[in-house]
Amino acid sequence: MKVYNPKDWLNLTQYFYKSDYLKKIAPLLVLTALFSWGVAYLELEYLKLSDRSWVKNITIVHSLLGFVLSLILVFRTNTAYDRWWEARKQWGTLTNVSRSLAFKLNAMLPLDDKVNRSFYRKSIPLYAETLYNFLRSDYTKFMLDEALHPELNGLDDKKHGPNQVASLIFRKTNNLYKQQVITGDQLRIINDELTAMTNVCGACERIKNTPIPIAYSSFIKIFIIIYTATLPFGYVFSIGYFVALAVPFIFYVLISIEMIGESIEEPFGRDSDDLPIDKITSNIKKHSGELLLP
Repeated sequence: MKVYNPKDWLNLTQYFYKSDYLKKIAPLLVLTALFSWGVAYLELEYLKLSDRSWVKNITIVHSLLGFVLSLILVFRTNTAYDRWWEARKQWGTLTNVSRSLAFKLNAMLPLDDKVNRSFYRKSIPLYAETLYNFLRSDYTKFMLDEALHPELNGLDDKKHGPNQVASLIFRKTNNLYKQQVITGDQLRIINDELTAMTNVCGACERIKNTPIPIAYSSFIKIFIIIYTATLPFGYVFSIGYFVALAVPFIFYVLISIEMIGESIEEPFGRDSDDLPIDKITSNIKKHSGELLLP
């Protein structure tokens, strides 16, 4: 995610100008301009239609459909932003749960228990790291420490990483309970924290694996194309060859809104609009480590 100043208008406009959005749609804008100019030439020079032609009334249809199109695009953008914000809230929850688990374990474990403290200091941020890699569709790479924690060797980087880490933490905690290092109430407290972490994982998977329905996304694109392609036929009588500039600008606005929605509806990628989950993960590692130092 790119960090920026929302009050700096000049740099923000330069960012959008230099972004990939304009590069992707530039060929379409040129094609739209040529098409609009061709329609204007056909109607004004070749067919020599007057402003009394019935073709001029097509603009009435555009006026009616423009309101519908605006509602669809607003709903599309709001839906995409809701997915982005829900993902951010889930990672905020994971941060709080990780800190809560760390300071509770810090109080439960003896200060001289370096082995168990080291295990939790590594395993708590490891959950966030494996979830981070899992959501970005990479095989999870575990940071092993064979010397102190040989149990970490059993992790399989081709299986569901977060589940393995959560299971490992609970197994370790259950062993501490059997060894009477912690009490039953303390075991129950840690179980609640692990359940909250698993709930975050499930919510993030729901966001990642449930995209906008293809029928809805396809309809918006077709609607924008047809709406824009028919604009020159009616407006050529009122603005003439200026449609070669006006129509591409309208298309640019509509398609940019759609592309922004496509970008933010997938919050776990590596684009500048995606969530900074790598930074969040590093903060979890730092703060958990500070709490569990022996």
